[in-house]
Amino acid sequence: MIPKHIAIIMDGNGRWAQNRHLPRFIGHREGAKRIKKIIEHAGQVGIEYLSVYAFSTENWKRPQKEVDALMDIFEKYLKAEAKNMLKNNIKLIVTGRKENVSSKLLKSIAEVEKLTINNNGLTFNICFNYGGRSEIIDAVKKIIESEEKNINEETFKKYLYSDIPDPELVIRTSGEFRISNFLLWQIAYSEIYVTDVLWPDFDEKEFDKAIENFQNRNRRFGGVEDVK
Repeated sequence: MIPKHIAIIMDGNGRWAQNRHLPRFIGHREGAKRIKKIIEHAGQVGIEYLSVYAFSTENWKRPQKEVDALMDIFEKYLKAEAKNMLKNNIKLIVTGRKENVSSKLLKSIAEVEKLTINNNGLTFNICFNYGGRSEIIDAVKKIIESEEKNINEETFKKYLYSDIPDPELVIRTSGEFRISNFLLWQIAYSEIYVTDVLWPDFDEKEFDKAIENFQNRNRRFGGVEDVK
């Protein structure tokens, strides 16, 4: 009953910083540190795929200073963690649009993806400049270009940003009950777990609590429970 794929909406970095009278970018920096610990723990408990919502297509609306800080934090994270990912057999994929992302950052992403492409441990999917609606629209455009005739759920899925399995569990931190345009196609039957804990405080124990909650769910996928 360990989920094969867990997706996380990492919310609350800004509030974590504001609660401590610190600049918002400090919260984002602490959030990046938290990712490293959660990745390590996820691999230890048997998670095969971990997706995180790092930067949405809507996040460009934030103040430019905060956007610049997020870009800088992401690039530094990639450079700092590349060797660790290789050492720990973690495969990195980054899913989302490339528009508006600097060529320097795109190069860093490509380098780490190439470095870890043959790793077969945990697959770490960073959803960056990502939007669920954008992904669906982009898939439709690819289908039109391909002149695909036999359109069904399986063929449609081939045109999404990645071919990893759908997440069984979606975790959202900070107590917000929203999907926020995250993996709209993929989470059709995902279990959703919301915690009031802000992302920088979401530690391994909180991660295990989410898994334990998932294990107590009755997943019927539209069917009914057998009555004995």
